[in-house]
Amino acid sequence: MTLNLVPDRFQMKDFSNASFPPETIAIMKVALDSAVASLPDPVSSAHVQAIAETILRTAKDGERDPAILQRMALMELQILTRC
Repeated sequence: MTLNLVPDRFQMKDFSNASFPPETIAIMKVALDSAVASLPDPVSSAHVQAIAETILRTAKDGERDPAILQRMALMELQILTRC
């Protein structure tokens, strides 16, 4: 048994079964960089993690447009920070 002291909302989701070709990774990087750059300073690591998870999940579902990946991540972040 392991003791986990990190709250669930700050733990990275399991994407171990996800696999992406280099072109998709490049698209996801553009989306991540653009999304983070659009946030006001200071940007927290929890926000970056939430954005990354949304981009990974959305890309895993087949989306490849970096603008849509960015928009989805920012929309989910907005919803998460209101809860």
